[in-house]
Amino acid sequence: MIMNVEATLILGLFLASLCNCSLEVGFYRDKCGVADVETIVAGVITPQFFRDPTLVAALLRLQFHDCFVTGCDASLLLDESNSEKTAAPNVRVRGYDIIDEAKDAVEEACPGVVSCADLIAIATRDAVFLSGGGRYEVQTGRRDGLVSAGQNASILGPGASVTEAIEAFADKGLNATDMVLLLGAHSVGVTHCSLVEDRIYNFQGSGNPDPVMDPFLVNLLKFRCPQFSTTDNTINLDQNPFSPFFMDVSYYQNVMMHRGILQIDQELALDPVTMPIVRNLANAFDFPTRFGAAMVKLGALGVLTDKEGEIRISCRAPNSEP
Repeated sequence: MIMNVEATLILGLFLASLCNCSLEVGFYRDKCGVADVETIVAGVITPQFFRDPTLVAALLRLQFHDCFVTGCDASLLLDESNSEKTAAPNVRVRGYDIIDEAKDAVEEACPGVVSCADLIAIATRDAVFLSGGGRYEVQTGRRDGLVSAGQNASILGPGASVTEAIEAFADKGLNATDMVLLLGAHSVGVTHCSLVEDRIYNFQGSGNPDPVMDPFLVNLLKFRCPQFSTTDNTINLDQNPFSPFFMDVSYYQNVMMHRGILQIDQELALDPVTMPIVRNLANAFDFPTRFGAAMVKLGALGVLTDKEGEIRISCRAPNSEP
């Protein structure tokens, strides 16, 4: 049974309390004099969004890849040899420059107060809001990690099964509904032809397309992703041409119609555990609220507070050696 919005949000806040992390909404209130930290960040994200709406997907991916490894500690931002940035799953992660810009802005207003980990959470929320995803309350009070190791960056690939994905999310304290909600970020994302080539031309070594995929979509993707092409084109993960940068339920509607791009996306609508969740979300009016509640839970993973971390002066380098 799918939990209602209130129950989901309450559970998210409860789990956050279990992490012994003392996150709270409005943590920076009165900590920067008359300056409001979230207003400063919004002043950076808003013009960036109108210049490039793809930053929504970029920031969502950045936050997920940061939080899902050693927790929401901004370790992904560190520029070091063999850092998380260098790991294969993170090669195409972007948005670092936007967080740098937000950091510069808050440092000018109140030096040494706002963590890079909190800036990721605030900036991502603002981008989601601008893309129609609703404005959820961001808990803050995180500190930044001191270490970033590429070998820690183990992120599920697009070919993972639903069972594998559920297990990976469960290891982080997130349930199947959370997983399906967070994959709703694919409503604004893109992927590359190289990651779906097998589904188009040689599914499981058959020499044919994935039989589950809508034949019209197969032909469309073949046009976008010619076989043996030297160019790795991008493809919208949400195949609704009217809302490629809008956080909405058309992603779920598309996978219900066998128009999922990544294998994990399509399998959500086929697996008996996730199928009813997808079907519910495909017709949901409260998706923005539920997605926000899932993001609150994601943002509470492995949080460092008090003396466990630091407030970095630069998001790309620790203040001190670990």
